[in-house]
Amino acid sequence: MNHALRRALANAKMTETQLAEACGVDVKTISRWIANPTRIPHARHRWAACEALGEEETALWPTAVSSALKTGPDREIVQVFPYRSAAPSSLWRSLITKAQKELTFAGYTNYFLWLEQANLAGALRRKAQAGCRIRFLIGDPDSPVTMAREAEEGVPLTLSTRIAVTISELERLRPVGNIEGRFETGHVNLSVFRFDDEMIVTPILARRVGHDSPMLHLRRNQPDGMFDRFADHVEELWGRGRDIWEATEHGQA
Repeated sequence: MNHALRRALANAKMTETQLAEACGVDVKTISRWIANPTRIPHARHRWAACEALGEEETALWPTAVSSALKTGPDREIVQVFPYRSAAPSSLWRSLITKAQKELTFAGYTNYFLWLEQANLAGALRRKAQAGCRIRFLIGDPDSPVTMAREAEEGVPLTLSTRIAVTISELERLRPVGNIEGRFETGHVNLSVFRFDDEMIVTPILARRVGHDSPMLHLRRNQPDGMFDRFADHVEELWGRGRDIWEATEHGQA
């Protein structure tokens, strides 16, 4: 029996029928998932179940993840999603919640976080007050790089508008302390989000917005592996970035 799935249902106070509706399957299918621990649901059904139950895929179907892992230098890859929007929002919440020392959000706008994560500001406030270092690396809204990317995306909700949302949210959190923000444009085509020793990386494809681009979930497992390479990239950009507060106070953003 899949005891983890049965416990998750109980913790979420959901019935098998309710989970079936959330996943778009027959209730008998849910019963088979519970009765047979070796039965691995289709990926989209696993993601829907994780979203509904607020659990990670590794907890409910660990073999589905381990079977996708390799033994070579890419063994730091935990999961791969064809689109960022295909990843359950519970994954992001879980990573944010578990982080104790460092949260780095190096997305060009980070707009989707405020939109998709309920009371993100409250969660970040609690993390900062507990001593967690929180950093936001966002694009300069007045940069030619930003304007060029806006033209390429060609969507009504422009990059500069999405960046402005993050600046506004950070301004409200500024009195908390332990929350930093910098402008940099070197990551316009690559978003990196760090949660202690776990990371989400999204390479932004041409003419695609972030949610429509592929996503990697990494976990640090070796020195100078994929995790460290992306972490070094962010540190390089952070080191040459300019402080958001100083820029806005001088009317430069």
